[in-house]
Order: sequence, then C-alpha cells, then structure tokens
Amino acid sequence: QVELAESGGDSVEPGGSLLLSCSGSGYSYSAYCLGWFRHAPGKEREAVALAYSGGGWNWLHDSVKGRFTINYDSAKNILYLQMNNLRPEDSAMYYCAADPRSGGRWCPTGKWEYSYWGQGTQVTVSS
Repeated sequence: QVELAESGGDSVEPGGSLLLSCSGSGYSYSAYCLGWFRHAPGKEREAVALAYSGGGWNWLHDSVKGRFTINYDSAKNILYLQMNNLRPEDSAMYYCAADPRSGGRWCPTGKWEYSYWGQGTQVTVSS
C-alpha cells in the first residue's frame, strides 16, 4: 500500500515561490508514475506536473511551463514541485499522486489513472 504525504503549501504574494514535497512509502513495483495535481474551487482536479520514477521523462501543464519544475529523488522517495513566479490562478489544493507503471516511460494525465493520493497541501497566492 503506497502512502503519500504532501508538505510545503503556504500563502504567498504574486511572484513568490514555494517548494512542495511529497514523501512516499510502500512502493513495491519497479516503476511508478508520480504527479502533482491541483483542485481549485469550482474547477476539475487537473494534472500540473508528472514524472516517471525511473527518470528520463516528465510533463508540465502549459500554464506552468517556465515557472514550475518537477523532480523526483528516488533515493529518498520524495517528489518535489518547485513553483516560481506564482500567480493568483495557481491558488488551489495541491495533491501528490502515484500509480504503478508498466507500459513505458511516460505517464497519463487523467486523474482517474492514479490509484494513490495524498491528503493535499493548500497553496494560496494573493496580495
């Protein structure tokens, strides 16, 4: 059973930065898709950044390209999301997700593809 725990959410002003961390345990498969999703009030939960646990592939939503970076430390089982130049529209609950991957070095963007979820960490961007 995979368990995920996010941390790092906070309230910041526009243009600020945050580093989200997701500590994982219970990984039993050789490879996983790992991702950050966000859920804002009145909107669907959407993928923001995805990474393949074995390295060599990641994906960023168009709205965060050039501002966010995803990184996975396989030695520590920690998934990071570095968020720079934050905007009010980035405000949301951010969730870490994981799912075993056997179909190649890429990850799906649909939230229904992920079996394991953390409890979320709140990011608020406002002046």
